[in-house]
Amino acid sequence: MKNLLIASLLIVPMALTSCTRTEKNVTLGAATGAVIGGVVTGRTSGVVAGALIGGVTMAFVSKSKRSGYCVYRDRRGRLHEARCR
Repeated sequence: MKNLLIASLLIVPMALTSCTRTEKNVTLGAATGAVIGGVVTGRTSGVVAGALIGGVTMAFVSKSKRSGYCVYRDRRGRLHEARCR
């Protein structure tokens, strides 16, 4: 288990560097949902459900209406649309 954790800590940051902003937001939402689902329920099914809910929610929130544009959130929590980086 410890080896799996170490491997994931090394691989996940490298995998996220090549993603678009929307994909990063979906990953962040899924990870946050998994943690919250695990803490609240204490079961594996809660982790899976939380990851699904978090990922889908962030996919809808961060999806832009225009091609080539991404939705960003500033420090105050406001959403704005700009060219993808």
